[in-house]
Amino acid sequence: MSYTPGLVSVLIPLFNRAKYIQETINSALSQEYDNLEIIVVDDGSTDGGDKLVEAFLNTGRVQLFRHEGGVNRGQSISLNLALNKARGEYIAVLDSDDIFLPNKLKDQVDYLQAHPEVGLVYGMGFGVDASGKEVYKILSENHIEPNDPNRILLDCYFHLPVGSLVRKSVYDKVGGFDESLRAGQDHDMQVRMAEATQFGFLPVRVYCYRRHGESISQQGLERRWRNALIILEKAISRYPYQKDTIRKRRAVINFRLAQALLKSKKSYLEAAWRLAYAGWLDPARAIAVVSGKEKVR
Repeated sequence: MSYTPGLVSVLIPLFNRAKYIQETINSALSQEYDNLEIIVVDDGSTDGGDKLVEAFLNTGRVQLFRHEGGVNRGQSISLNLALNKARGEYIAVLDSDDIFLPNKLKDQVDYLQAHPEVGLVYGMGFGVDASGKEVYKILSENHIEPNDPNRILLDCYFHLPVGSLVRKSVYDKVGGFDESLRAGQDHDMQVRMAEATQFGFLPVRVYCYRRHGESISQQGLERRWRNALIILEKAISRYPYQKDTIRKRRAVINFRLAQALLKSKKSYLEAAWRLAYAGWLDPARAIAVVSGKEKVR
């Protein structure tokens, strides 16, 4: 696949984020690294967010695309459309309510240029609330990248979209986002990339990850964890994961799915048997949770 050397394509899938989209785009336009293009795909917004993006088109650095008929088709399809439009050697995905810190792209491009064997680099970040106030730190300088697909499948310990920069060649190798998934597609992509390339960790704060009541990560938790079961089965069919990893991942998914069911008050019976199943799969961790030695968020 052809690309423009040194160019970073920043992909922004947009759906009803009028409150945040201007700040998000400005964080990309304000980068210390200016060899970039910004590709926004509106996924059927109804709050006027796409109209706010139109105001940036005269910069010559922002492009806006819509699905035919202005319909909502999901983040995976939107990201794949943006990938097809991207001309950059490097791909950065920026969710429409998150923020790039000014040094993000420069530091990560420098890293990838210095480490040609690495296909993806990620950095540290801040978790922020709806107003942008720092709530917690994401990763520390002491973090070490193990480059083991088993760890990614089990823990998903960094943010693929906002925290990372990926070579376009890696996306060409693993394919686009799974369009059958309306949630969890980021974890699926992270797992597939771990199977295909080396990762690098840059101990620098490069992004802000926004947590608020309207965020996708706070909604649709049941669907996200049901999709996690699908992602797990697909991963098992592709790669020789350790049996211990598979067992522990099943335990995590069933526990989190039970939590989601209890929160939504949908099915106490299913929640009960999934909790029991999770405890049977990973009794040591279950005991740690019940005894309070491991805190559950």
